[in-house]
Amino acid sequence: MPRFIPGLLTAAMAFASMQAMAAADLVLFNGKVFTAEPGQPLAQAVAVENGKILKVGSDAEIKALADATTQQIDLGGKVLMPGMIDSHSHPVVAAFDSMGSNLLDEVKPLAELEQWILAEDQAGRARRGDVISIAGVSSAYWEQSRELGKIFNQGHWAVLPVVLSGIDGHTGWANNTMLKRLKIDAALVKSLPEKERNYIGHEADFTPTGYLAENGWDRVRTQLPEPTEAMMLDAARKAVQINNQYGVTAWMDAAANAGNGDSLFELRPTDKDLGVLPLYRTLAHNGELSAHVAALLIAYPKSKPADLEVLGKVMQQFQGVPNLTFPGIKVFADGVMEFPGQTAAVIEPYKNSHKRGELLIDPASFGKLVVAAEQHDWIVHVHADGDRAVHESLNGIAYARKLNPTPVAHSLTHLQLVEPSDFARFKQLGVIASMQLLWATAESYTEELVKPYISTSAYQRQYPAHSLLKAGATIAGASDWPVSSPNPWNAIAQASTRKGPLGVLNSAESMDRESMFYAYTLNAAKALRLDRQIGSLAPGKQADLIVLDRDVFKVSDEELFETRVLRTFFAGKQVYAPAS
Repeated sequence: MPRFIPGLLTAAMAFASMQAMAAADLVLFNGKVFTAEPGQPLAQAVAVENGKILKVGSDAEIKALADATTQQIDLGGKVLMPGMIDSHSHPVVAAFDSMGSNLLDEVKPLAELEQWILAEDQAGRARRGDVISIAGVSSAYWEQSRELGKIFNQGHWAVLPVVLSGIDGHTGWANNTMLKRLKIDAALVKSLPEKERNYIGHEADFTPTGYLAENGWDRVRTQLPEPTEAMMLDAARKAVQINNQYGVTAWMDAAANAGNGDSLFELRPTDKDLGVLPLYRTLAHNGELSAHVAALLIAYPKSKPADLEVLGKVMQQFQGVPNLTFPGIKVFADGVMEFPGQTAAVIEPYKNSHKRGELLIDPASFGKLVVAAEQHDWIVHVHADGDRAVHESLNGIAYARKLNPTPVAHSLTHLQLVEPSDFARFKQLGVIASMQLLWATAESYTEELVKPYISTSAYQRQYPAHSLLKAGATIAGASDWPVSSPNPWNAIAQASTRKGPLGVLNSAESMDRESMFYAYTLNAAKALRLDRQIGSLAPGKQADLIVLDRDVFKVSDEELFETRVLRTFFAGKQVYAPAS
């Protein structure tokens, strides 16, 4: 049988390669292409075949791959980059909140607030069942709990249950009618252990003021009338659409097994706790899930290793659902730092209470939980807001590294305070810093609800992005939507300026925009454990692409903040373009 000589074999292979490369079904050219591949310069064009990146290169190289059947898009010099990835979000809940009355963190004078709620009710947006339910309420209102009571416990409101849901997801307020319905009264408060009693705002005689935090808030939040399945499916559909509009093509759902009626902070999940997972499955089967969803299942902070078995059973029920993956578990290590909550676990006590917040994990056993998760091939994603929560979470991961030195892509999220001695540990332990840098601003939260209650040195360490980056940490971008906007362009610009209505929050912690581009692409893909499939424009990866309306490498930070997405592609198919 004839044999190819080496030269002929090489030529034949090259010809076959050219034939394969000529099968591009989409090319985008004449652009400014950011690949998110480290060290790779900007390119001009991209070729896509069967939903995956075929090649990135010059216009001439890519156009050579087109034939009569290829869709060709002239970018006209526009920037093209990978789809944005959000490493911590709650999009279905967020979209549901946006379908009703939502203050979106705006602080109105109380008289104006009352009139606004009246108008919302008259417009038919304010009620869940018979409850006046307002989402997106700023923590700035909680200092005025008694004043809220003077308005919403009398007159028109005296017979109406009223619930104001804090935008932070950890706090809220309810009027006396709602509290009475749920039997939250002085007798209950007095009967509670001190920790739980502190979660319910009360007078000296234990009479509730209406303010609630953590599992105190869960007592109200979980008793709101349940939305219908159709409403929740609409919310899930809207969540995908909104994310695609902002160029987001993947996210980590950080509480996927929790439903509206579940207590987040005391959740002891079973294999019946499915949360929003059935909604994602329905969208996927309908061909409507134009995003990768990395679903995290909440685990009780003090879980024993054996407790994780039920989470594996939940994951098994959804194996094979397109675009739905299960990278691991979510654990709450603490709460929030803002007054009056102050449930974030801190090293230095709060100045007003002389307490150190609430550490929800057990330092003595958390490492064993991390080890157990790794034995399931799961990551642990930890809500760690205060520096004590960060420190103890890192200690738990360090325990696991002693048993298995190979780094696992665990992540800590929020990171409002981090002790300087812990900066370098992120790189040493391979822990990803999932940061919501839209929060890095001088506004009422940082200046009025945090600054007076912590030390000067701690105040200067809020959201220490640059310090972590300088220490070698991998920074992943995140929104925590609905706590803040899912728009990554707002966060990318804010990470640079750190400006707010009350000044600048420690400019030394500013992040450069190129690092932020990586934070929302390749680094976030690592946090989702999907960096082999998405996160950069490399041959073989899925063609999740976005086209932008401005040169994000050159415009000012103010202009960067207003960036708009002109096209979003998921697996090579356009899933968003603004209406003409």
